[in-house]
Amino acid sequence: MFSAKKPELIDSVYTGLKMLEHIEGDWHLSVTKNKKVDQIENDIDVVVYGEFKDDAALQTYKSHPIYQECIDVVRPLRDRRIAVDIPGCKNKCDSDKKCGCSNS
Repeated sequence: MFSAKKPELIDSVYTGLKMLEHIEGDWHLSVTKNKKVDQIENDIDVVVYGEFKDDAALQTYKSHPIYQECIDVVRPLRDRRIAVDIPGCKNKCDSDKKCGCSNS
């Protein structure tokens, strides 16, 4: 999750982060602007959401040259960056099934 230093930089942050969607691999990644409809707080401007099958896939993604290029473009434009890492289910469940994992 990212916030731009100034409102006029939101589009540039978004465009810079969209580069990440061009990194090909066995994962799901999407970049979107925050709709800002929450009644309490709307400080986040752009969200990057990714699902990686394991730590090796995440490291492959992060070692791609486009990843570093994105950092070089976005870092000077952003105010905040918030990252959240959540472990996936080893049973390959989805959120509707009760397999007993921590994601149930």
